[in-house]
Amino acid sequence: MKSEFDKLWNYNDPEGTEKKFRELIPSLKTSGDKDLYLQLLTQISRTLGLQMKFDEAHKLLDEVQIGIDDKSRLAGLRYLLERGRVYNSSKEKSKAKELFLQAFETGRDMKEDDYTVDAAHMMAIVEAGEESLKWNEAAMKIAEDSEDEDSKRWLGSLYNNTGWTYFDMKDYGKAFEMFEKCKDWHEKRKTGQGLFIAKWSVAKTMRLMGQTDEAIDIQIKLKKEIEEGISDEDGYVYEELGECYLEKGDREKAGLYFAKAYKLLSKDIWLSANEKDRLNRIKELSSEE
Repeated sequence: MKSEFDKLWNYNDPEGTEKKFRELIPSLKTSGDKDLYLQLLTQISRTLGLQMKFDEAHKLLDEVQIGIDDKSRLAGLRYLLERGRVYNSSKEKSKAKELFLQAFETGRDMKEDDYTVDAAHMMAIVEAGEESLKWNEAAMKIAEDSEDEDSKRWLGSLYNNTGWTYFDMKDYGKAFEMFEKCKDWHEKRKTGQGLFIAKWSVAKTMRLMGQTDEAIDIQIKLKKEIEEGISDEDGYVYEELGECYLEKGDREKAGLYFAKAYKLLSKDIWLSANEKDRLNRIKELSSEE
């Protein structure tokens, strides 16, 4: 079960979330609820990992590890997940996989569906191809069968992740079906940013399926949402519009969109660290504006 402080999470602003979490340390440290206090520390470590401060994240998790005992089992489960996430983000996948598998088994034994689904979804991320699909399917089944609403909230992410696994396997037909399912899920819940991303994923897949004009229509609508202030500025929309117009042979228009994309995406810490070739390509193509 999620704690009250988990509602403070803003995954788009890990630095701001870290600050909010750290403000809770004094009260939780003296509350007598050791398990809840250690859970808080695991989430601060997650904010650090998202900021790519891996050494700081591990140091905090070392503190959690020392404090875990029989009365802090939930903190112990969350510790496994967050230590695994830090290893995964720092490209130590074998260490991450071992921890996620342990978290999956622990969560299942504790009947904590939410964290069991989380562990299965992380196993799907560190695996690839058919093995990744197997873990995503396991996570979806647990979430769909669970009576825990926190577990069911994973379904949008799981549909999205499964779609990207099929996408990476170049099975664009199945990827499209899964992204459509993801879009429907978000539309029913009016999730805002989640729906925005789902539509973008559908459009990107359509481009790879040769349906460029249809893809442009969707991306233009997303661009309009940005311009009207309905959605946040998004360099990935401009990147896709650049790719679409490049395929149509309109290099001038493509260059304009690639320039907008580079201006935004070059500021993305994760992309700069992990997708340098992609960023360089966007930059080179933007010079044609």
